[in-house]
Amino acid sequence: MIWRKSASEGETNSVNRVLVIQLGGVASFLQALAAVKLIRERHVGARFTLLTTEATKELAEKSPYFDAVEADGKPTEPQAITKLIARIRAAKYDMIYDLEGSSRTNNYFQGLRPWPPKWSGPIAGASHAYLDPNRNDLHPMLRLAGQLNAAGIPVSGPLEPDLSWLRQTLRDAPRLRPDYFGIHGRYVLLLPRGSKADPGRCWPEEKYIDLAKRISRNGVTPVVLGGADERNVGAAIAKEVASAKNLVTRPDLFQCIGLAERASFAVGDDVELMHVAAAAGTPSLVFLSSLHRPDLAAPKGKGGVVEFTAAVIADLPVDQVERQLRNCGVFREAQTA
Repeated sequence: MIWRKSASEGETNSVNRVLVIQLGGVASFLQALAAVKLIRERHVGARFTLLTTEATKELAEKSPYFDAVEADGKPTEPQAITKLIARIRAAKYDMIYDLEGSSRTNNYFQGLRPWPPKWSGPIAGASHAYLDPNRNDLHPMLRLAGQLNAAGIPVSGPLEPDLSWLRQTLRDAPRLRPDYFGIHGRYVLLLPRGSKADPGRCWPEEKYIDLAKRISRNGVTPVVLGGADERNVGAAIAKEVASAKNLVTRPDLFQCIGLAERASFAVGDDVELMHVAAAAGTPSLVFLSSLHRPDLAAPKGKGGVVEFTAAVIADLPVDQVERQLRNCGVFREAQTA
């Protein structure tokens, strides 16, 4: 990384207590971690606290970036909100990085007036305000990079989510490995959206079945992941493709990450697990609707993400997806393994 002197260079040396605020789901949290890594490198030796929610608490506690994790970041009762703001004030943070950037965190900032701590975020009046008028039209990773630059932390290349630390943190536990689920050899993750979703925003069940058959014929195992909403899709694929592994609802988040790390490829809709797979470094193909700002929704990851876009996602042909897998060497490598 290339460091440049900035107006805030001197003040970073005296930062001992840092609060990071991120209140979104897993996908948003993974994106924010790429920024947190650089923030941590800037404030070497500082104590880092994360304000988040229960949805990301366990993953945050395993990450190498935080010394403390507080999961009550979205209270609903006025009294609880008042207590949270009082707690933030009492902690006397030297710097707060608001990576949430919502009306809620704006209210937290306003509640800390008239003497708020130094604050990085999209709030007028903050010491390190990020007020790019086009920020809401940027991909979240570009938005985070802009915020870091505004805070005096230069970003010399694209920010990308990275989960490479997790396997070492969990000591590559057997429960994270494919053979724990009876998977042997090369496999491709299928990450569908539930059958009750808007048909314009998901690839249909019958096309996932067709693709699973083609993957299987080429000596690769199709592995289906998803939540409760994807139960019907997973069962339908497993019924039609004998070699497919239907793991819908079975692995926890850490096991999904472990499976993604070792997968040959991931194919699916713009679901949270697709963002997880991309962050784990899995080469991925994601289906995106051109009617719903695909430039803002696409997952990012070091393994590379191919975007297949259409106004109606169901129109995307199976042949095109299979060709992408073939071009990426997924089947060739399986046949020579």
